[in-house]
Amino acid sequence: MEEEKKNKGFVIKDRRLFDESGAARVEEEMKPEDKKPVENPEEGPRSFPAEMDTPETEASPLPEINFASFIFSLSTTAMYHFGDFPDPATKESQRNLPAAKQTIDILSILKTKTEGNLDEQEKQMLDGMLYELRMRFIKEMTNQ
Repeated sequence: MEEEKKNKGFVIKDRRLFDESGAARVEEEMKPEDKKPVENPEEGPRSFPAEMDTPETEASPLPEINFASFIFSLSTTAMYHFGDFPDPATKESQRNLPAAKQTIDILSILKTKTEGNLDEQEKQMLDGMLYELRMRFIKEMTNQ
């Protein structure tokens, strides 16, 4: 087996997080060289972003991801496109009504695709968000 590796000029290493049975591989099974980024001689060495190397700290916890926070995120994106929030880089507010409409359409698709799978509170929240954003879009279109 060792001789076969030498003759071929390369070694295949299993870097999957799961074994053949579907169970998670134990961290000890993975050798340190398995965790290094792959280098392509044509592109030069690759490195992973720093945030992937360090564990999350208590100073920067991320909010919980659930359906409600996802819907709020999309609605905030629509409000950004209405010009409600300034761009963090330029500190200027810009309206982009086609992008706002696209975000509203995404929320509408989510409503259709999740029909019957939401609890009453999630359904009311999504319906309310869609109503408010649609009315705002109509108002913005008439004020052009």
